[in-house]
Amino acid sequence: WSRGLGDVYKRQNYCVKSRITMKNFGTLEYVLDKYSGTWTWKITGVRAIMMVSKLIPKLWYGDGPNEAIIPDDANSIKQIKWISEKYPLEILSKSTWQRKMSAKSIKKPRSMNTEKLSKATPGKQFQGKLLNFQKEGLDFLLKSSGNALLADDMGLGKTVQTLAYIASEKQSLPALVIAPLVTLGNWMREIERFLSKKSRNGRIVIDQVPSTTMIRIGKAENIGTFDFYIINYELLHKRLLDLSRLNIKTLVCDEVQHLRSKTTQKYAAVKKLAAMKSINYRVGLSGTPIYNHGSEIWPIVDILKPGLLGNFKEFCEYFCYLNDKGTAIVLESKRDSLRRELEKHVMLRRKKSDVLKDLKDKVRYREIIDADVNYYKNELNKIWGKLEEEQKNAKTEFDRSASYNRAIQSERQVAGIAKLPHVINFVKNIMEIEESVVVFCHHKYIHKLLHESLEEFSPAAIIGGQSDKIRQKSIDDFQNGDTKLMIAGLRAGNLGINLTRAKYIIFAELDWSPAIHRQAEDRLHRIGQKNTVFAYYLIGNGTLDNHVADILVDKSYEIDSIMDEKHESFENKEKAKLILAQIQDKISSK
Repeated sequence: WSRGLGDVYKRQNYCVKSRITMKNFGTLEYVLDKYSGTWTWKITGVRAIMMVSKLIPKLWYGDGPNEAIIPDDANSIKQIKWISEKYPLEILSKSTWQRKMSAKSIKKPRSMNTEKLSKATPGKQFQGKLLNFQKEGLDFLLKSSGNALLADDMGLGKTVQTLAYIASEKQSLPALVIAPLVTLGNWMREIERFLSKKSRNGRIVIDQVPSTTMIRIGKAENIGTFDFYIINYELLHKRLLDLSRLNIKTLVCDEVQHLRSKTTQKYAAVKKLAAMKSINYRVGLSGTPIYNHGSEIWPIVDILKPGLLGNFKEFCEYFCYLNDKGTAIVLESKRDSLRRELEKHVMLRRKKSDVLKDLKDKVRYREIIDADVNYYKNELNKIWGKLEEEQKNAKTEFDRSASYNRAIQSERQVAGIAKLPHVINFVKNIMEIEESVVVFCHHKYIHKLLHESLEEFSPAAIIGGQSDKIRQKSIDDFQNGDTKLMIAGLRAGNLGINLTRAKYIIFAELDWSPAIHRQAEDRLHRIGQKNTVFAYYLIGNGTLDNHVADILVDKSYEIDSIMDEKHESFENKEKAKLILAQIQDKISSK
């Protein structure tokens, strides 16, 4: 990026220079450089450029003849400061410059010294057995004093490691577990399975379990005294006052990606709870803490370890650039350093390939299938026609946004219907070469059509709105082999369930977030899986599926760069090709 500036001075009219007063020496502004994609300092003014070129050799032209761009590093700031102290340089980005003067980069707290983890032994209240890497996870939580993000891959037992930690720390109860609605029952079961009751005098009562309550109503009322309180994110703000009276010692945020937006009610509620004086430990759990973009990690870290990444503006200035939609995207050059900062101070991240040597591969394959393009285009014209009408009549920005979102959802459902017959054929053929298959879809209507069309296989079903009892029966029927087919909603069946009986997963529809798909994949790819897991993403030819798949790949690249040193492949693998060839051979032979 370095470009010589020697010739620029020959092109300047030095007669102008003699007439420039000290007031017009130059300006300084903090800008996002469009060439390098990094935040830099822009100097304007002939005299200012002449001065800075003598002190800072690594700089380049701006858009105008009297502009120079300077890297945002400690040495450059030092030199600019020296100039500004001796000449009247007009500072256009005053707040940023003041922050840079007080702290040249984000202040880094002392490391937790978690680089070398030992195999910790859980406290006597814990009644289960931990694998070696789970014992190291316990050691991490102990060394971090519980203010940490446990970001292990899905299926590595983050729940059990957290319960072992609560059993090992003094003054850890009562504990508040905040989790998605579909996982509340699982938390209740795991607490009863792994923990014994601890009496007030500290004695362990082996044949009793901790007292636990699941909060399921939003009406304000006295909650009572328990060891564990379990509540879902959506209900949290309604019961905030009641919860704040409970003298909570440990705050556990399961699937902590629910807090990725700092503007939501649930984020505000958790932020208030985390700041209570009674709280000793704050633990966040998620295999996918970043759902779409790297900047989503800031609100999560700000709850678990406030100040680690500065305030949000400082975080964005240091790590991010804004895309054309105004979304903060972590710069590619900063992704490794962000990951190292997280791992050094707050996050433990282990991939299944690192700790489960016997676990087979997970292979993704993008398969183009036919779709009823005429139906799709006709329905699309209706959708866009309705959208134009709604946009024209919209009175507020909220109305316009809601109208746009309805149109996108309608298009996704139409795309699902257009390719549905070919999805069904694909499912039927893959079931002929393997006993058990899981099919994920997004819309309830598509779920209904799939269930009806594949009725011959007596499929189990997971879908939003089910009771815990019905949902668990469907899972048990599938895992016990009573049925070979599971049809699950992407958002309803991607958390809190184990479907290791199958090794084939088929995405009949695509979600916009790669994290949703990864969570679904890891219902199969987890402890207990003995086979390679094959994930097939079915792309409707002639629909927007290809566009959505490309977005998934782009988002995955940013997420993987921050969370992991190695990037997972989405595309063709030899094993997937081999299986696909078998399916296509069966189709062509009919």
